[in-house]
Amino acid sequence: MHGVVRQLIACNRRFGPLLSTRLLSNDVTLTKERYPNLSRKEFSPLTDKDVNTFESIVGKGNVLQSDLEFYNTDWLKTVRGQSEVVLRPESTEEVSAILNYCNERTLAVCPQGGNTGLVGGSVPVFDEVVISTARMNKVINIDPTAGVLMCQAGCILENVDKALSQHDLMMPLDLGAKGSCHIGGNLSTNAGGIRLIRYGSLHGSVLGLEVVLANGDVINNMNPLIKDNTGYDLKQLFIGAEGTLGFITAATIKCPTKPNSVNSALIAVETFADCLKILSLTKKHVGEILSAFEFLDLASRHLMLENLELPYPIAESPFYLLIETSGSNEEHDKSKLDALLQYLMDNELITDGTVAQDHTQYAYMWNLRERMAEGLLLDGYCFKYDLSLPLAHWYGLVEDLRERLKDTAMRRVVGYGHLGDGNLHLNITCKEYSQEVMDMIEPYVYDWTRGRDGSISAEHGLGFKKRQYIYHSKTKEMVHFMKILKTAFDPKGILNPYKYLPDD
Repeated sequence: MHGVVRQLIACNRRFGPLLSTRLLSNDVTLTKERYPNLSRKEFSPLTDKDVNTFESIVGKGNVLQSDLEFYNTDWLKTVRGQSEVVLRPESTEEVSAILNYCNERTLAVCPQGGNTGLVGGSVPVFDEVVISTARMNKVINIDPTAGVLMCQAGCILENVDKALSQHDLMMPLDLGAKGSCHIGGNLSTNAGGIRLIRYGSLHGSVLGLEVVLANGDVINNMNPLIKDNTGYDLKQLFIGAEGTLGFITAATIKCPTKPNSVNSALIAVETFADCLKILSLTKKHVGEILSAFEFLDLASRHLMLENLELPYPIAESPFYLLIETSGSNEEHDKSKLDALLQYLMDNELITDGTVAQDHTQYAYMWNLRERMAEGLLLDGYCFKYDLSLPLAHWYGLVEDLRERLKDTAMRRVVGYGHLGDGNLHLNITCKEYSQEVMDMIEPYVYDWTRGRDGSISAEHGLGFKKRQYIYHSKTKEMVHFMKILKTAFDPKGILNPYKYLPDD
């Protein structure tokens, strides 16, 4: 173990694409066929007159009626709708005109950003009109002094972060899908990401929103003020509502200062109990500069080597932790991290480890974490679960599922995620979709989570796949009032139907 600090094996492999790479297939089963008990609601069918009206609003070139597989199929290739038209507005005024018309005609709509969602929330279930934010990609303003960003909902997360970097600022959010996910989608799902442990959730970072309601009315609350204690904080209703209450068109976001010093360490750990001890010690030793605390299991290591040819730079172990610090003083931050690693070695809490020495090594280390979703898809079909669990029970579900599914068509059970905030990403892969495996997983996973006072969705949202299980995390009274809100904001139910809330 001696000499582990600040060493990393050389690796000349090229980094493949991140989550922004998308695999499409016409062979994905239609959602209405995979879920035959689901019925289309009484929305109007699309007509030629509707298409002509849409063309008058956004221009003929921005009304798409062919080659729509990208818009109809989710990134995981697990659900597929049959939308006949995709609209690409450029402004809030165009979105308002579209929704006003759709509401009058009772045409269902599906808001869509980069379509990187993992619960079927961003694609149509039947033939909903898809409204894409792809052309709403303007950065409206950056205030370097206040650290405040104003941008349209279609801005790609990574592009915004690059624009902020020119002013020594950064987004408080970082995701594996940053190369293609849109800000509006991030807000609509209340995306968490790897740095929530440092910067908190979007509920705290968002200062204001511009939202178009189902009837076309616009709520403009693009407030750049960090403090505003007047009236109900309406923007919070739309953050995490997955486009069911309104269509987010723009946002004002509080952005932290870009750190001068960023360090990361990958360490090998023998037991999960030691992982929890290391989490506590990390908070104690480097808490003021801690920006990420990620967990990967041995199955994660095998997956990355087999499917993406990305070897880990440290010895094989049951568990791995990826720790990142961000601060303003390089010498201070390195010293703090080195002291932590030395303490962990001296107390025999880690068996191997390494610290990135430059940006190439740093990027490689984070590829091992951020390309997990990509690697899982190469197994074939992936059953994906995003859970919040008390830390004492956090990895127990992974172990239980391996035992439960050992005699099925399951290929592997992989557990990784944001241990620092209690968010587990549980994944079960098969060569192809297996109803047998599905029946063994659900509702078992949700029942197990409820029995440990967890949440069935930590950051991915409910979408289409999880809406019927909302009662595992929320009471009947809470869901009742959610439905009251839905009816108040969207009386005809045209906004992202079949998502978020359960059927009566």
